[in-house]
Amino acid sequence: MAKRVLGRGLGAYFPEHSSDQAPKKENTGQFSNRVDVTIHIPVTHIRENPNQPRKDFDEFRLQELSDSIRQHGLIQPITVRRVSEDRYELISGERRLRATKMAGIDTIPAYVRDATDEQSIAFALIENVQREELNPIEVALGYQQLVEECSYTQEEVARKVGKNRTTVTNMLRLLHLPPTIQAALQKKNITTGHARALVSVENKQIQEKLLDKTISEDWSVRQIEEAVRNISEKKTSNKTLPKKKDAKDVQLIEISNRLRNKLSTKVQIKKKSKGGEIRIEYFSDDELERLLNLLENIS
Repeated sequence: MAKRVLGRGLGAYFPEHSSDQAPKKENTGQFSNRVDVTIHIPVTHIRENPNQPRKDFDEFRLQELSDSIRQHGLIQPITVRRVSEDRYELISGERRLRATKMAGIDTIPAYVRDATDEQSIAFALIENVQREELNPIEVALGYQQLVEECSYTQEEVARKVGKNRTTVTNMLRLLHLPPTIQAALQKKNITTGHARALVSVENKQIQEKLLDKTISEDWSVRQIEEAVRNISEKKTSNKTLPKKKDAKDVQLIEISNRLRNKLSTKVQIKKKSKGGEIRIEYFSDDELERLLNLLENIS
């Protein structure tokens, strides 16, 4: 029995597409205006899905599938939606469509259904995630597509794909990583756990250095989390340490304190490249008069 990856199957999002109810098969060679049927369609009449979340296709595995289709035929139909009288757009099954073309086969069995743009995006994403065929960045881009093109909230995305909200949020955060780290994750040089630890590092140069360490020294997720924690603690410690003042600063502070005591008001001394300025504050006309009298009487 195939592993059920999502908490919700496709039937939960598309009730009429249930694994318990096979679509009617119509292999008459003629195109039907009806939907929810399986027919054979010329591969040249099917355009690719512009919302396909999967970007990377293993050429070796694609060739293996093509050889199998050439020998045994395609067992599982692709899914399409009609865009004109005899033209279709792929919803899911791009790998099967590519392999069929590679095998030199002219037609392909396809399940025809009604689907809006929103449903097409969600359907393609859900199928690929269920098959565990997407890398983490492709999953994150799929979630982002649902947010941007379908105006879903993260909560709605989580509900549609059968994940919890935290999982969706963490996946979307991966898109904030530099391209080099995203590429390492796609190539499986690092895991999602490594990448999630790197997201919390603000400095991109430090992120790159940690990436290099992780790959060259084969760090575990725990090791990189520890390294990130040490960097964070060091940064916090440096913020709490008072800045060291030079002798001149100490002297100016002492002078401003003496003037404040002498004049009984707030006094600020500001150092400039040449010399500086003394600012004496007053809060009323009477206080100004008092300060003038004090300054006039200084001998």
